[in-house]
Amino acid sequence: MTSLTGKTALITGSTSGIGLGIALELARAGARVALHSLPGDKAADEAVKQVQAAGSPEVKFFGSDVSKAQNVRDLMEEVEGWGPIDILVNNAGIQHTAPIEDMPDEKWDAIIAIMLSACFHTMKAALPKMAERGYGRVVNIASVHGLVASKEKTPYVAAKHGLVGLSKVVALEYASKGDPKKGGVTVNCIGPGFTETALIESQIQARADLHGGDRDEGIADLLSEKQPSLRMTQTSDLGALAVFLCSDAAHNLTGVTIPVDGGWTAQ
Repeated sequence: MTSLTGKTALITGSTSGIGLGIALELARAGARVALHSLPGDKAADEAVKQVQAAGSPEVKFFGSDVSKAQNVRDLMEEVEGWGPIDILVNNAGIQHTAPIEDMPDEKWDAIIAIMLSACFHTMKAALPKMAERGYGRVVNIASVHGLVASKEKTPYVAAKHGLVGLSKVVALEYASKGDPKKGGVTVNCIGPGFTETALIESQIQARADLHGGDRDEGIADLLSEKQPSLRMTQTSDLGALAVFLCSDAAHNLTGVTIPVDGGWTAQ
Protein backbone atom coordinates (compact mmCIF):
# COMPACT_ATOMS: atom_id res chain seq x y z
CA MET A 1 0.00 0.00 0.00
CA THR A 2 1.28 3.45 -0.91
CA SER A 3 2.09 5.60 2.10
CA LEU A 4 1.61 9.34 1.82
CA THR A 5 2.45 9.95 5.47
CA GLY A 6 4.07 13.35 5.86
CA LYS A 7 2.60 14.64 2.61
CA THR A 8 0.06 17.48 2.37
CA ALA A 9 -2.61 17.39 -0.32
CA LEU A 10 -4.92 20.14 -1.57
CA ILE A 11 -7.99 18.95 -3.45
CA THR A 12 -10.16 21.67 -4.96
CA GLY A 13 -13.90 21.09 -5.06
CA SER A 14 -13.65 18.36 -2.45
CA THR A 15 -16.63 18.48 -0.09
CA SER A 16 -18.62 16.03 -2.21
CA GLY A 17 -18.48 13.78 -5.26
CA ILE A 18 -15.23 12.94 -7.00
CA GLY A 19 -13.21 15.44 -4.99
CA LEU A 20 -14.33 13.99 -1.67
CA GLY A 21 -13.76 10.46 -2.94
CA ILE A 22 -10.16 11.35 -3.80
CA ALA A 23 -9.67 13.13 -0.47
CA LEU A 24 -10.82 10.02 1.39
CA GLU A 25 -8.35 7.77 -0.42
CA LEU A 26 -5.47 10.20 0.11
CA ALA A 27 -6.44 10.28 3.78
CA ARG A 28 -6.39 6.48 3.96
CA ALA A 29 -2.85 6.63 2.57
CA GLY A 30 -1.87 8.96 5.42
CA ALA A 31 -1.84 12.40 3.80
CA ARG A 32 -2.75 15.63 5.55
CA VAL A 33 -5.72 16.97 3.58
CA ALA A 34 -6.76 20.50 2.67
CA LEU A 35 -10.38 20.39 1.56
CA HIS A 36 -11.80 23.18 -0.55
CA SER A 37 -15.10 24.53 -1.80
CA LEU A 38 -16.94 27.82 -1.94
CA PRO A 39 -16.94 29.85 1.28
CA GLY A 40 -19.82 28.83 3.53
CA ASP A 41 -20.30 25.40 1.93
CA LYS A 42 -22.68 23.60 4.30
CA ALA A 43 -21.14 20.24 3.41
CA ALA A 44 -17.68 21.27 4.64
CA ASP A 45 -17.99 20.20 8.29
CA GLU A 46 -19.26 16.73 7.40
CA ALA A 47 -16.56 16.33 4.74
CA VAL A 48 -13.88 17.21 7.28
CA LYS A 49 -15.28 14.57 9.66
CA GLN A 50 -15.31 11.91 6.95
CA VAL A 51 -11.73 12.60 5.90
CA GLN A 52 -10.57 12.57 9.52
CA ALA A 53 -12.35 9.25 10.06
CA ALA A 54 -10.61 7.85 6.95
CA GLY A 55 -7.27 8.32 8.66
CA SER A 56 -5.88 11.71 7.75
CA PRO A 57 -3.70 13.03 10.59
CA GLU A 58 -4.90 16.59 9.96
CA VAL A 59 -7.73 18.05 7.89
CA LYS A 60 -8.68 21.66 7.27
CA PHE A 61 -11.30 23.32 5.07
CA PHE A 62 -10.43 26.33 2.92
CA GLY A 63 -13.20 28.36 1.32
CA SER A 64 -12.52 30.22 -1.92
CA ASP A 65 -14.24 31.18 -5.15
CA VAL A 66 -11.64 30.01 -7.67
CA SER A 67 -13.34 31.74 -10.60
CA LYS A 68 -11.20 34.77 -9.75
CA ALA A 69 -7.42 34.66 -10.20
CA GLN A 70 -6.57 36.64 -7.10
CA ASN A 71 -8.72 34.34 -4.98
CA VAL A 72 -6.77 31.36 -6.31
CA ARG A 73 -3.46 33.00 -5.48
CA ASP A 74 -4.71 33.83 -1.98
CA LEU A 75 -5.94 30.25 -1.52
CA MET A 76 -2.60 28.77 -2.54
CA GLU A 77 -0.73 31.07 -0.17
CA GLU A 78 -3.08 30.23 2.70
CA VAL A 79 -2.80 26.47 2.18
CA GLU A 80 0.97 26.66 1.71
CA GLY A 81 1.15 28.43 5.07
CA TRP A 82 -0.78 25.58 6.69
CA GLY A 83 1.48 22.97 5.15
CA PRO A 84 3.74 22.79 2.09
CA ILE A 85 1.62 21.50 -0.78
CA ASP A 86 3.10 18.20 -1.97
CA ILE A 87 0.02 17.02 -3.86
CA LEU A 88 -2.36 19.21 -5.83
CA VAL A 89 -5.60 17.80 -7.19
CA ASN A 90 -7.54 20.21 -9.41
CA ASN A 91 -11.13 19.01 -9.31
CA ALA A 92 -13.40 22.05 -8.86
CA GLY A 93 -15.94 22.35 -11.63
CA ILE A 94 -19.41 23.38 -12.75
CA GLN A 95 -21.56 22.44 -15.72
CA HIS A 96 -24.16 23.99 -17.99
CA THR A 97 -25.55 22.32 -21.11
CA ALA A 98 -27.08 24.09 -24.11
CA PRO A 99 -26.49 24.38 -27.85
CA ILE A 100 -23.83 26.98 -28.65
CA GLU A 101 -26.40 29.49 -29.88
CA ASP A 102 -28.18 29.29 -26.52
CA MET A 103 -25.12 29.08 -24.27
CA PRO A 104 -25.05 32.17 -22.02
CA ASP A 105 -21.81 34.12 -22.29
CA GLU A 106 -21.52 34.23 -18.52
CA LYS A 107 -21.65 30.41 -18.35
CA TRP A 108 -18.79 30.16 -20.85
CA ASP A 109 -16.75 32.64 -18.81
CA ALA A 110 -17.45 30.90 -15.49
CA ILE A 111 -16.73 27.37 -16.70
CA ILE A 112 -13.47 28.38 -18.39
CA ALA A 113 -12.44 30.37 -15.30
CA ILE A 114 -13.11 27.58 -12.79
CA MET A 115 -12.11 24.53 -14.81
CA LEU A 116 -9.15 25.83 -16.81
CA SER A 117 -7.81 29.19 -15.66
CA ALA A 118 -7.94 28.21 -11.97
CA CYS A 119 -5.83 25.14 -12.76
CA PHE A 120 -3.24 27.36 -14.44
CA HIS A 121 -3.07 29.56 -11.36
CA THR A 122 -2.86 26.70 -8.84
CA MET A 123 -0.09 24.99 -10.78
CA LYS A 124 1.80 28.24 -11.32
CA ALA A 125 1.84 28.75 -7.56
CA ALA A 126 2.54 25.16 -6.49
CA LEU A 127 5.02 23.72 -8.97
CA PRO A 128 8.09 25.89 -8.26
CA LYS A 129 7.86 25.05 -4.56
CA MET A 130 7.36 21.35 -5.32
CA ALA A 131 10.50 21.40 -7.46
CA GLU A 132 12.48 23.12 -4.69
CA ARG A 133 11.44 20.43 -2.20
CA GLY A 134 12.22 17.63 -4.66
CA TYR A 135 8.77 15.99 -4.80
CA GLY A 136 5.46 17.06 -6.25
CA ARG A 137 2.37 15.49 -7.72
CA VAL A 138 -0.32 17.31 -9.71
CA VAL A 139 -3.42 15.31 -10.58
CA ASN A 140 -5.84 17.23 -12.76
CA ILE A 141 -9.34 15.82 -12.99
CA ALA A 142 -10.13 16.16 -16.66
CA SER A 143 -12.84 13.97 -18.19
CA VAL A 144 -13.47 11.78 -21.18
CA HIS A 145 -14.55 15.16 -22.54
CA GLY A 146 -10.92 16.17 -22.46
CA LEU A 147 -10.41 13.55 -25.19
CA VAL A 148 -13.72 13.40 -27.06
CA ALA A 149 -16.71 15.70 -27.39
CA SER A 150 -20.44 15.62 -26.78
CA LYS A 151 -23.09 18.02 -28.03
CA GLU A 152 -24.34 20.96 -25.97
CA LYS A 153 -21.22 21.16 -23.80
CA THR A 154 -19.08 23.75 -25.58
CA PRO A 155 -17.47 25.39 -22.51
CA TYR A 156 -17.07 22.14 -20.57
CA VAL A 157 -15.42 20.28 -23.46
CA ALA A 158 -13.26 23.29 -24.31
CA ALA A 159 -12.10 23.57 -20.69
CA LYS A 160 -11.33 19.87 -20.37
CA HIS A 161 -9.47 19.70 -23.70
CA GLY A 162 -7.56 22.78 -22.59
CA LEU A 163 -6.70 21.17 -19.26
CA VAL A 164 -5.28 18.10 -21.00
CA GLY A 165 -3.09 20.30 -23.20
CA LEU A 166 -2.06 22.55 -20.32
CA SER A 167 -1.06 19.51 -18.28
CA LYS A 168 1.13 18.16 -21.09
CA VAL A 169 3.00 21.45 -21.39
CA VAL A 170 3.60 21.77 -17.66
CA ALA A 171 4.59 18.10 -17.38
CA LEU A 172 7.30 18.69 -19.99
CA GLU A 173 8.52 21.83 -18.25
CA TYR A 174 8.89 20.00 -14.93
CA ALA A 175 9.85 16.50 -16.14
CA SER A 176 13.50 16.85 -15.08
CA LYS A 177 12.94 19.08 -12.07
CA GLY A 178 12.80 18.02 -8.45
CA ASP A 179 14.92 15.34 -6.81
CA PRO A 180 14.89 11.90 -8.49
CA LYS A 181 15.56 10.27 -5.13
CA LYS A 182 12.41 11.89 -3.71
CA GLY A 183 10.26 11.09 -6.75
CA GLY A 184 10.59 14.25 -8.80
CA VAL A 185 7.61 16.25 -10.06
CA THR A 186 4.84 14.83 -12.24
CA VAL A 187 1.68 16.27 -13.78
CA ASN A 188 -1.09 13.97 -15.02
CA CYS A 189 -4.80 13.93 -15.74
CA ILE A 190 -7.52 11.47 -14.83
CA GLY A 191 -10.37 11.32 -17.34
CA PRO A 192 -13.52 9.93 -15.69
CA GLY A 193 -16.47 8.74 -17.70
CA PHE A 194 -19.79 8.10 -15.98
CA THR A 195 -19.06 8.18 -12.26
CA GLU A 196 -21.60 7.51 -9.54
CA THR A 197 -22.16 10.84 -7.81
CA ALA A 198 -25.18 12.83 -6.71
CA LEU A 199 -24.83 14.98 -9.84
CA ILE A 200 -26.12 12.22 -12.12
CA GLU A 201 -28.58 10.58 -9.75
CA SER A 202 -31.53 12.25 -11.48
CA GLN A 203 -30.41 10.78 -14.82
CA ILE A 204 -30.14 7.33 -13.26
CA GLN A 205 -33.57 7.60 -11.65
CA ALA A 206 -35.17 8.72 -14.91
CA ARG A 207 -33.77 5.66 -16.71
CA ALA A 208 -34.71 3.37 -13.81
CA ASP A 209 -38.29 4.59 -14.06
CA LEU A 210 -38.34 3.36 -17.65
CA HIS A 211 -37.39 -0.09 -16.38
CA GLY A 212 -39.96 -0.49 -13.64
CA GLY A 213 -37.78 1.13 -11.01
CA ASP A 214 -34.85 -1.26 -11.54
CA ARG A 215 -31.82 0.92 -10.77
CA ASP A 216 -29.27 -1.49 -12.24
CA GLU A 217 -31.23 -1.66 -15.49
CA GLY A 218 -31.48 2.11 -15.48
CA ILE A 219 -27.72 2.48 -15.12
CA ALA A 220 -27.07 -0.02 -17.90
CA ASP A 221 -29.51 1.85 -20.16
CA LEU A 222 -27.86 5.20 -19.43
CA LEU A 223 -24.34 3.87 -19.94
CA SER A 224 -25.18 1.95 -23.11
CA GLU A 225 -25.00 5.20 -25.06
CA LYS A 226 -21.34 5.82 -24.23
CA GLN A 227 -19.67 3.43 -21.74
CA PRO A 228 -19.31 -0.15 -23.04
CA SER A 229 -18.59 -1.71 -19.65
CA LEU A 230 -22.12 -0.75 -18.53
CA ARG A 231 -20.61 -0.19 -15.09
CA MET A 232 -20.35 3.05 -13.17
CA THR A 233 -16.99 4.20 -11.89
CA GLN A 234 -16.92 4.76 -8.14
CA THR A 235 -15.30 7.86 -6.67
CA SER A 236 -13.08 5.53 -4.62
CA ASP A 237 -11.75 4.06 -7.89
CA LEU A 238 -10.59 7.51 -8.94
CA GLY A 239 -9.15 8.08 -5.49
CA ALA A 240 -7.15 4.86 -5.68
CA LEU A 241 -5.74 5.94 -9.05
CA ALA A 242 -4.81 9.35 -7.61
CA VAL A 243 -2.96 7.61 -4.77
CA PHE A 244 -1.03 5.53 -7.30
CA LEU A 245 -0.09 8.64 -9.28
CA CYS A 246 1.32 10.09 -6.06
CA SER A 247 3.41 6.99 -5.38
CA ASP A 248 7.09 6.30 -6.03
CA ALA A 249 6.06 3.75 -8.66
CA ALA A 250 4.57 6.55 -10.77
CA HIS A 251 7.70 8.72 -10.77
CA ASN A 252 8.13 8.29 -14.53
CA LEU A 253 4.47 8.65 -15.44
CA THR A 254 3.89 12.26 -16.45
CA GLY A 255 2.02 14.21 -19.09
CA VAL A 256 -0.66 11.58 -19.63
CA THR A 257 -4.43 11.43 -19.35
CA ILE A 258 -5.72 8.14 -18.00
CA PRO A 259 -9.33 7.49 -19.04
CA VAL A 260 -11.46 5.71 -16.45
CA ASP A 261 -14.40 5.30 -18.75
CA GLY A 262 -15.27 1.65 -19.31
CA GLY A 263 -14.04 1.77 -22.89
CA TRP A 264 -15.79 5.00 -23.92
CA THR A 265 -12.73 6.55 -25.59
CA ALA A 266 -11.56 3.22 -27.04
CA GLN A 267 -14.44 3.24 -29.55
